[in-house]
Amino acid sequence: MVKGYDVTKYDRPSLAVDVLLFTIDSDHLKILLVRRKDEPFKDSWSLPGGFVKMNESLDEAAVRELEEESGVKNVYLEQLYTFGSPKRDPRTRVISVTYMALVTKSHWSLRASGDVYQAEFFPIADLPKLAFDHQDIFLYGLERLRSKLGYTNISFGLLPDHFTLTDLQNVYEVILNKSLDKRNFRKKMLSIDLLLPVGVKSSGGAHRPAELYRFKKKEIVYTD
Repeated sequence: MVKGYDVTKYDRPSLAVDVLLFTIDSDHLKILLVRRKDEPFKDSWSLPGGFVKMNESLDEAAVRELEEESGVKNVYLEQLYTFGSPKRDPRTRVISVTYMALVTKSHWSLRASGDVYQAEFFPIADLPKLAFDHQDIFLYGLERLRSKLGYTNISFGLLPDHFTLTDLQNVYEVILNKSLDKRNFRKKMLSIDLLLPVGVKSSGGAHRPAELYRFKKKEIVYTD
């Protein structure tokens, strides 16, 4: 505490974090939602999140809330935007610092706890009505994800360690919701120096085995 400073002199709005977690399952882009135990919006679906503690950073709060309310951890996470409408929360003035996160399906382990009693992934085309302003957060995050596909390697957050170029193209097509020319896509991906061949091929199944790749870095790299 600073000597002579009156902490009651100024308004003190509450600070929260909310996390928009994307994944891909069965060729559908999905987001994680949790069902609230308490008012406001009791029994409604919302993004995982909650209030920031006095002794933690914003990133630490986002990681903690995501794990507490869904059991999901070890995800790619980046700060998205700050939502601060005075009327966004009926309890009091709450400013939310939002995050976008990505996880591969193989890393799912949903376990609702804390002030939510259900956690579930929903296709983005079939979302229930969301509490607070979480629909706005979702729309903003979806646009950010689609935009960053064009100039970063952000898709690494939705892929396993080793993948084929077909797997990579599928991620792009699912997120962008459109088909891409196979030859042009492969040419571009191999020209921007983000991928390394693993040196082995996929099992192939009913198809001819394909070359496996990995990202050079599992962190954001800008390509433009």
